[in-house]
Amino acid sequence: MSKISETDYRKPQRQSFPDDELRYNWLPILFDAYTLIDEGVSEGIRREERQGRELACRKNCSSCCSTHQDIPVYPLELMGMSWYVIEKLQSPLREQLMQQLQRLDMLDSCPFLLSGACSIHPLRPMACRQFNVLGKPCAEGEDAFHTRRGDVMDPIPRYRDEAFDIMLPFYGVRDKAARRQAIKRGALHALARAMRDCTWGSLPAKMRAFDDLSK
Repeated sequence: MSKISETDYRKPQRQSFPDDELRYNWLPILFDAYTLIDEGVSEGIRREERQGRELACRKNCSSCCSTHQDIPVYPLELMGMSWYVIEKLQSPLREQLMQQLQRLDMLDSCPFLLSGACSIHPLRPMACRQFNVLGKPCAEGEDAFHTRRGDVMDPIPRYRDEAFDIMLPFYGVRDKAARRQAIKRGALHALARAMRDCTWGSLPAKMRAFDDLSK
């Protein structure tokens, strides 16, 4: 799922949409959390490389986008993905995705996978960012989590937990001690939905409405 270049892995950078971040107070929270996740992935890869293991994921590799049917997405992430698709996605991907989302019942892969690439890459979920395979690339149709779990890189807990800590106030958990307890209990996981169960079919109409207002 994490299909970014080697440069992105080495030097993860925070997404920046200043005007939108002023309009949507939840957007900076999401960007800050994603930055921590990306930094954790980068550190994890460095640790693996010091052990002589190399990252197998490469740009335009999309095996996991086709094989994974239970990708968890948190409510804040759903907002970010929808915002990006409706307001930021440009042509020709915009028209291609609009058509694809109108035939979700015919898809076996992630709804946002277009021609082997993630159309919402800057706003891809935490689960996608953190799924990285070491050693050899995945075979066609292979889900490495089940076929060779030892080659799937585990997230570094400190980065993941700090990202959750940033997100929790959005869900009403503002007290620091309460946030620590919520993270320890894994309370945030109960809010996640499977990507395939989300109502992505409503996005094309919202995209067209946004386009009409922008004319």
